[in-house]
Amino acid sequence: MIDLHSHILPGIDDGAANEKESLEMMKAAIEDGITIIAATPHHQNGKFINEREVILSGVKRLNELAKEHHLNIQVVPGQEIRLYGEIEEDYRHKKLVTLGGDSEYILVEFSNRHVPRYTERLFYDIQILGLKPIIVHPERNLEIIESPEKLIHLIEKGALVQATAASITGCFGKKVHKFTHQLIEANAVHIIASDAHNTSSRGFQMKNAVEVLEKKYGADYVHYLKTNAKDILANNLVYPPQPELYKRKRILGLF
Repeated sequence: MIDLHSHILPGIDDGAANEKESLEMMKAAIEDGITIIAATPHHQNGKFINEREVILSGVKRLNELAKEHHLNIQVVPGQEIRLYGEIEEDYRHKKLVTLGGDSEYILVEFSNRHVPRYTERLFYDIQILGLKPIIVHPERNLEIIESPEKLIHLIEKGALVQATAASITGCFGKKVHKFTHQLIEANAVHIIASDAHNTSSRGFQMKNAVEVLEKKYGADYVHYLKTNAKDILANNLVYPPQPELYKRKRILGLF
């Protein structure tokens, strides 16, 4: 399995504190069925700034550490980028890193409460540059929960969506759990990832999430999610289905 969102790099954000914890996370990821994991530290979220070279250096070290301990896992680079106005400029100045380091896909997050008013315009601008935004864990954003049509509109304009495994399994509470599955049923989730921060309170949950999804939606849907993750790292185009209108109406009446 491929996990495109984690905080496994040591000592640079609110994830692993040191190499020992990073090593524990790699071992836990392997136990969860993960063979490739993207290290995606927070960037420009008001607390952490982690630019390209720091991330690439950290990823290189973790792969060395995995080899030293004979762990069958590959770490690839990425960033969890809080949407901000200078994304275009910073991308041109090579401060950003795409998923895998060579793709055109970037992870973009909003705050837990709001969707910036300039989001659609900025998404348009970065797509003109060739970047493809993946919105991470929108199921935990209060504005999107209250107005899901805002997320649907961004998908229709070319964004992809990543739901968190723990949201699928119910670890973030009943409201987030219910809303996550409503988004899935509306064709508004294109990949899942762990967003793991540690091995205790914010673990991987990928295996459990896959079991839930296969039982509820079938093996074909799980295959679709896994294929999308592979295509993203390979920089292939992902062709998501359009959110279904009748299911969109169901979502709009939820909360």
